[in-house]
Amino acid sequence: MVIVNRLGRVILGAPFTRRAWDEFRYAATCLPLGTAGFAATVATTAFGIGYSVTFVGLPLLAAGSVVARWFGSVQRGLARRLLGMRIAEPPPIERRPGVIGWLRAQLTDLVAWRARGYLVLKFPLAVAGFVSVVGLWAAGAEYILAPVPWALGADFTTIGARRVTTHMVISYDGFAFDTWPRMILLVAQGAAMLLLAPWALRAVLALDKRLILGLLGPASLAGRVRDLEHSRTHAVEDSDARLRRIERDLHDGAQAQIVAVAMKLGLARKKLTGGEEGQPDVSRALELIETAQRTATDALAELRDLARGIHPAVLDSGLDAALASIAARSAVPVELVSDLPERPSPVIESIAYFCAAELLANVAKHSGARHAVLEAVHVPGLLRLRVTDDGAGGADLDGGTGLHGLAERVRTVDGRLDLNSPRGGPTVVTVELPSHA
Repeated sequence: MVIVNRLGRVILGAPFTRRAWDEFRYAATCLPLGTAGFAATVATTAFGIGYSVTFVGLPLLAAGSVVARWFGSVQRGLARRLLGMRIAEPPPIERRPGVIGWLRAQLTDLVAWRARGYLVLKFPLAVAGFVSVVGLWAAGAEYILAPVPWALGADFTTIGARRVTTHMVISYDGFAFDTWPRMILLVAQGAAMLLLAPWALRAVLALDKRLILGLLGPASLAGRVRDLEHSRTHAVEDSDARLRRIERDLHDGAQAQIVAVAMKLGLARKKLTGGEEGQPDVSRALELIETAQRTATDALAELRDLARGIHPAVLDSGLDAALASIAARSAVPVELVSDLPERPSPVIESIAYFCAAELLANVAKHSGARHAVLEAVHVPGLLRLRVTDDGAGGADLDGGTGLHGLAERVRTVDGRLDLNSPRGGPTVVTVELPSHA
């Protein structure tokens, strides 16, 4: 029953969220932008290739590369601002001296050619997105408001075959909405269209997002080399920082407490043997021993916390049990969905555990959510971890919520972290890790 109520709230509230309006603006903007990009790409490419035997063709193709890069940059900016996507910038074009060098750089620019491919494929998606916006949002609003002009008489009048006057606003192939029951039916149809509109648009935008990630980001080889270099550097720095933190925690915490235990036990021994006074002070010795016992207990607790930060003991029972313990301790109610028929390697389990803990902590501290879903599933060669919340959205990998550090940690094992958090929510963070590192 709770799931049904939550699903109903999501469906009924979808047209009124910030995300829906941002996607509406994106689709409306992309029609003229996509049309212009498609026209410029087709024109410069077709004429450039057609006139390549003359001195006009190659410069035209080169100019087309500049235009394609510009349109790609604009599309990335729109996707970041309105869809909440995080897309890495492609590498800048290689600069070469002279006119011939400039032409060669532009004609061999893979980023520009991939942007051309995106602009060609984007055009039908831009049209489909705009049609879904106009056909569902605009028509739905028109149907809902139709009773107003009909009741005021500001409607169309038709005369049927039997010379009967019919007052109506909308008709379907002879079926006129000209009575109040039919008007109620029309309003219900409009409401259904408005509720369906955001989901139809998101289906179109899901394809657009895949194209953006595949064609407007860095070229796969160059981006992968840069990511691996960055991940290697981060892994070394992260390991060094962890060792220093462990050393500091041991020195300032458990080590100092163990030294205090030794000193108190030494004083207790002197009190029991009498020392220089010759008379044993049993009561004082017992106080020292009790204090030493409490200090030793605190030191043991600190050592356990430190060990848990290195490798949580609950992971010995498997990642399923570890995630269940995290979900149970969360300050926000968490629904756990787990399907892990085989265990990943210990390194991957540990990273997945800390990612889940950090993401749920972010949900509790920053999102204002009332519910979250933690999913952990195994797909061929991958462990996919996903945290979804119904909070305010607007999360950013560089927003100081620990997401940037998580992304860096994930990349050290050749994984990836994707964030989709439009303003108004929901926020979805997906972590993909190789099953074995």
